[in-house]
Amino acid sequence: MQSALFTDFYELTMAQGYWRRGDGGNSVFDVFFRRQPFKGGYSVFAGLEPLLRALEDFRFASEDLSWLEGQGCFEQGFLDYLSGFRFRGDVWAMSEGELVFPQEPVARIDADLIEAQLVEGLILNYLNFQSLIATKSARVWRASNFGRIMEFGLRRAQGPDGATAASRAAFLGGAEATSNSLAGRLFDIPVMGTMAHSWVMSFADEREAFDAYAEVYPDRTVFLIDTYDTLQSGIRNAIAAGRELAAKGKNFGVRLDSGDMDYLSREVRKALDAAGFPDASIVVSNELDEEIIEALTDAGAPIDIWGVGTSLVTGGNESAFTGVYKLAAVERSGKLEPTMKFSDNPEKQTNPGVKQVWRIYGDSGLAMADLITLAEEELEPGRETVLHHPSGDWRLLRAIPAEVRPLLSKVMDKGSIAVELPSLKESRNALRRGMDRFDSTHLRLLNPHVYKVSISQALRELKLGFIEKYLRDSR
Repeated sequence: MQSALFTDFYELTMAQGYWRRGDGGNSVFDVFFRRQPFKGGYSVFAGLEPLLRALEDFRFASEDLSWLEGQGCFEQGFLDYLSGFRFRGDVWAMSEGELVFPQEPVARIDADLIEAQLVEGLILNYLNFQSLIATKSARVWRASNFGRIMEFGLRRAQGPDGATAASRAAFLGGAEATSNSLAGRLFDIPVMGTMAHSWVMSFADEREAFDAYAEVYPDRTVFLIDTYDTLQSGIRNAIAAGRELAAKGKNFGVRLDSGDMDYLSREVRKALDAAGFPDASIVVSNELDEEIIEALTDAGAPIDIWGVGTSLVTGGNESAFTGVYKLAAVERSGKLEPTMKFSDNPEKQTNPGVKQVWRIYGDSGLAMADLITLAEEELEPGRETVLHHPSGDWRLLRAIPAEVRPLLSKVMDKGSIAVELPSLKESRNALRRGMDRFDSTHLRLLNPHVYKVSISQALRELKLGFIEKYLRDSR
């Protein structure tokens, strides 16, 4: 069970206010984010499947209600209401693994106002963290020139929940395996692991440690060769132990965990090739991130597998995904009315109304823009479409799309999962197929080309109407 206390306290106080006033009518909330993390050109939407399961299980247990009663600010009638609380709303969302961009709704919550308010923290927690890590993982994978990535950040992640969620998101984004055994079981992720320096140090000498490991794991032997001296002892002992494995028809690999990875990987590759082991793999680790990996890849360093830990599971230099949850429409006098947030910062203004997001493809088959429309609007390929700048100003683009695709679909109906959710591997494959439909300039690490997110003519008119009314009322 997902305790419904997993919410910000002010959500509960607002909920009681709505309940007391009888304001629990229908509402629509948008989930979107304000800027791309890592100064990148795209993000990866992740965390939907575990979020939906958590929403189904969202409950106030008796001990939760007792704790709330002890806070001294909740009426017994409201606590009675919470005792039977279930989320019974609808959720519209993009698919996990979809490439997403700022300001567009990645999910839409259609629910009773109290219900929608109480689940805000849960929704943002699941989607923000996993989208951050999936995006980081995709960047690492692309930086390696689509190489083999092993995630092993469990010991550096933010707590057990963070570690397991990070392993899931990292696999979705591009890692092929994890060191987290629990994540391997829960999410059917391949698990990998070599040895620690402590294994080598627990033996009288390095060669004995390698021989012992090869005896126990002849089919998956990777020698950690930098415990003492990578080139003077580590690779020499690995080659000696490897010859005994080769005599049994087995292959092996070596791992570097310190030093100059470019220089050492080249020297180790030379030694392995000279000894007759061209198929022996080289694994590297030690505080790697996408910038380091891209530099090593571009330099042609002969590295086969990248072990990435801290930077991958924590987000590295980006501590959080900027996802927000904003009211887009609310029931007043029995009618669902659009709402809009104004701000001294124009970038924080929201788009009013119930919306859909469309991905527009050109004749090349590549995505050219995303268009935010009102939910009732329909786009058709071959018909001219006007794309307005999201700020609502004079800038626009006219396009005749070769293909259009709606991105938001109903995944939860009246509090129950309404579709067969794809497996994590299927979402991972969908991400890779989706990336192939974007120009590489949008996906590069450094100075990516900004992908267009626009609003439709009807949404622009609705938004400008709000702005004009606000200006009239403020005079």
